[in-house]
Amino acid sequence: MDRHIINEKLPVITALERLNALSGGVMTLFAVNDDGVMTGTLTDGDVRRGLLAGLSLSSPLRDAMRRDFRAIRDGRADVAVMKAARESGIKLLPALDAKGCVKQIYDLTLTHSLLPISAILMAGGRGERLRPLTLDTPKPLLEVGGKAIIDYNIEALARVGVSDVTVTARYLADKITGHFSSPVSGIKVKCVVEERPLGTIGAASLVKRDNPDGTTLVMNSDLLTTISLEDMYLRHTSENAAVTVAAIPYSVSVPYAILATDGPNITGIEEKPSYSYYANAGIYMISNRLLDALPSDKVTDATDLVEDAIASGEKVVYFPINGTWIDIGSPTDFRQAQDLMRYHRDFTN
Repeated sequence: MDRHIINEKLPVITALERLNALSGGVMTLFAVNDDGVMTGTLTDGDVRRGLLAGLSLSSPLRDAMRRDFRAIRDGRADVAVMKAARESGIKLLPALDAKGCVKQIYDLTLTHSLLPISAILMAGGRGERLRPLTLDTPKPLLEVGGKAIIDYNIEALARVGVSDVTVTARYLADKITGHFSSPVSGIKVKCVVEERPLGTIGAASLVKRDNPDGTTLVMNSDLLTTISLEDMYLRHTSENAAVTVAAIPYSVSVPYAILATDGPNITGIEEKPSYSYYANAGIYMISNRLLDALPSDKVTDATDLVEDAIASGEKVVYFPINGTWIDIGSPTDFRQAQDLMRYHRDFTN
């Protein structure tokens, strides 16, 4: 971090030398005063514009720096601020303490965001439709593009700053726990094992949560998707939702003329209509208080939790996925995923 920080009183020539030393990385300096308070940012473009405006190499760099910088203030990770900074082309974003001093610098090319959530990946299924591939290997550990399916999802969580990740396992659980005996993408993944089947979300009752007011991402571990978890989180919080369900568009085409009827009477005919729906994508953001209420002694599916939340008057919203989503549940899905990763690398960006 220190190599990006420079005192605003130093001459422009020193700033150029420091910028040159950053060659090959992000060439941005953060200027601070004698008290360590950040006062501006400096790039080689800022120096060039300053020299053209009449500054000399001995001028203090504060005369060339930009003072209208973006930062995370008071140590609070603001997801919207990080998103706006990244979309405006900013690659390094400083986090300032209450005094305005730089306490951390985030590389937005590596960490896109800092979502204040935990995550649970459900990996207990037997993957029977993919046999014989899953006879000795749990489905989440099947490799696509030379990497375990579940690891793509761990990498996606790491990119948005989620480090509290738990995987629930049952079938061939020792293979899952062994896989995560070492960190993946810098995350030390925790594993919990279902002693008996608890449904598609019941195993979340086995995971300890420290923040009852927080949010947890719960998702199937055998998905390949480019969903924006950042945008999903912003939707979840802006709607003040208890549950947000990721959804994929699904269309049904009827190859016949459909009759509209009223009793015995035909009131209209629609030729080969198509109907569009949203389907559950198996990815949820859920209030921890709902997860904390899950029973640990009975089977609970995610759809049960969603329906109970709706019946209780909780706010439940959907988030449409704009991108790739593959539920690897069959040999056809597995081949499609293999083909996708052979020709496209959008899951690693």
